[in-house]
Amino acid sequence: MTKTTLKIDGMMCGMCESHMNDAIRSHFKVKKVTSSHVSGETVIISEEPLDETAIKEAVAPTGYKLLGISSEPYEKKGLFGFGK
Repeated sequence: MTKTTLKIDGMMCGMCESHMNDAIRSHFKVKKVTSSHVSGETVIISEEPLDETAIKEAVAPTGYKLLGISSEPYEKKGLFGFGK
């Protein structure tokens, strides 16, 4: 699994977060997506790494500015964060 973090400029409220989450879900098969207007981030958990060009194309029509993309392997934490 992969954790992809997007740095997003322009999200101002909970509706902005929802709009961003919906845009990601409509373009990619994801396990989980969460956005925070406070931290200016959208975090995506997916089975496979996401294509950066496709991410840019998904974010562009939202009106928010994509400032950066980072990816790292993701391992689901078990109960209390100990193993699986």
